[in-house]
Amino acid sequence: MRGSAAGPSCLETNDWICGEYLRTRSQELVDATVQHLGITAVSVAIGLLIAFPLALVARRWRGAAGPVLGLTTVLYTIPSLAMFALLTPVFGVSAAVVVTGLVLYSLTILVRNILAGLQAVPAEVREAARGMGYGPARLLCEVEVPLALPALVAGLRIATVSTVAMTTIGSVVGYGGLGNLIASGMAGFFKAEVLTASVLCVLLALLADLLLMGLQRLLTPWTRAQGRAAARARRGARVAKAGG
Repeated sequence: MRGSAAGPSCLETNDWICGEYLRTRSQELVDATVQHLGITAVSVAIGLLIAFPLALVARRWRGAAGPVLGLTTVLYTIPSLAMFALLTPVFGVSAAVVVTGLVLYSLTILVRNILAGLQAVPAEVREAARGMGYGPARLLCEVEVPLALPALVAGLRIATVSTVAMTTIGSVVGYGGLGNLIASGMAGFFKAEVLTASVLCVLLALLADLLLMGLQRLLTPWTRAQGRAAARARRGARVAKAGG
């Protein structure tokens, strides 16, 4: 036996950091990671598709803003275990339970940020676009949404990172991605499994945030130009003040 010839292996001694665990359970880790990514991506995408029209409704009719924001806030306050329990009779024990719950949780963040971004578009910019013949749809797509992108992507980043974390709770119905490994590792006090799955979960959240940050920089190049212009203006003001 390998353990008796060269001493006990890290699996036998149940170490937190164990290279042998990575080698022998690599496919299990890959499968859990793929499931985790899939549930997260689908949940955030559906949440964004629902949140955008809700934000438009809240902006168009001010009387609807309170109920829309209030409803999404109430949904966010429901404990995750209770949410999954309420959804199980509808969807059965399936990934749909987890996805639906995560979609509902993402709405409060996405709706608020999209609405804030759209409301921050200067009124004079809208009036100038209307004066140039822009209709409502063109005004929204070509003027308002691009200017609202920083707030929209900021909300998307928060929603994505929180969804990566909350996907692990789906382990209660067997669809938690890396959460399944964390739960099974905790049940058997399998240290390497718990630590490895937890670290992978954190890395997924960091990677998703960095990718969305890069996407924001790619889609909003004018924000960098504005930042550089503001920095030059501040330097010029300091020089002028020093010279005066």
